[in-house]
Amino acid sequence: MQAVCWNGKQDIRVERVPDPTILAGRDAIIKVTRTAICGSDLHLYNGLIPTMQSGDILGHEFMGEIVELGADVKNLRIGQRVVIPFTICCGGCFYCNKELWSFCDNSNPNGALTEKLYGFAGAGLYGYTHLMGGFAGGQAEYVRVPFADTCAFAVESDLEDEEVLFLSDIFPTGYMAAEHCNIQPGDVVAVWGCGPVGLFAIRSAYLLGAERVIAIDGIADRLEMAESFGGAETIDYMKEDVLQQLSLRTGGRGPDACIDAVGMEAHGMGFEGIYDRTKQALMLETDRPNVLRQAIQACRKGGTLSIPGVYGGVVDKIPMGSAFAKGLTFKMGQTHTPRYMFPLLQMIEQGKIFPSDIISHRLPLREAAEGYRLFNEKHECRKVVLLPGD
Repeated sequence: MQAVCWNGKQDIRVERVPDPTILAGRDAIIKVTRTAICGSDLHLYNGLIPTMQSGDILGHEFMGEIVELGADVKNLRIGQRVVIPFTICCGGCFYCNKELWSFCDNSNPNGALTEKLYGFAGAGLYGYTHLMGGFAGGQAEYVRVPFADTCAFAVESDLEDEEVLFLSDIFPTGYMAAEHCNIQPGDVVAVWGCGPVGLFAIRSAYLLGAERVIAIDGIADRLEMAESFGGAETIDYMKEDVLQQLSLRTGGRGPDACIDAVGMEAHGMGFEGIYDRTKQALMLETDRPNVLRQAIQACRKGGTLSIPGVYGGVVDKIPMGSAFAKGLTFKMGQTHTPRYMFPLLQMIEQGKIFPSDIISHRLPLREAAEGYRLFNEKHECRKVVLLPGD
């Protein structure tokens, strides 16, 4: 089969690899019908997260049709259309039973590596380093799905694939980010980053009752999408002082909640940006936390900071004194995707949101390298969907 393989920093190739096979009774093999490039895939593309190996198959946003089932899978059938959550979950451990799916104790065979790095072992993830299990990803023609009886989400609706594809990650991720904000009537929410997760966080904040959402980015077409898809007010950080604008637009109080949908590759301005890039180049800092700093400074007293943007290691110069003095609540982490898939599918069916509106590029799987290049450059490229078999 054809698959998108990582071969080093900014070296993506579509290669012929062996077809996946059933390895355990709870496995399924799916024929991929749609797959996408995620913003967090760009961290791998840019060589910022360790334990990738040459030839690793990328991708964790995908869906398709079941073509083979393990003997122990009783709740699915051949030919069924399924969306696969990016978190791999056993369904029976302490955390899965509490619907904390991304903390699954049993799905990461390399849990000892993550325990050494982070102090605990998290769930396995598709196509996302050997720290997270070394699982083959979904940017391929076929994928093996472990624990399919728990992980595969069957979609019987007549909705098109592209309307449900993002249930695999970015819609639940944006929704959980907004849910973490504990939004109350009349609240103002600020969202840094108008990429795919940021756009879903904006829409989700309104779905959860926010009165106003203010979106921050430096790319014109993303700001336009935040207005048209999300209904947000916007701030262009290339032209305006973000902290000053947020203060002015909230009567000096600051947003009730702030969402960092950027994460470890934030583009800082001036001395702060130079400082982060220098420390990262010298391997004295792994992540660039400019947005995290701004969000802490901007958020009102007693407010909430939600962090769906990925951070991978160590950050510097975080104003914890400000966070402490303000009494801020921090909520963050990998998304517990299966918890959200059914209720968000209902929202799509009810016409409350049209996820495919964010797609800017559709490319054949064989052109994945070009898709990564375009998405990494960001301009005029919001979301890339790859089409296996085309």
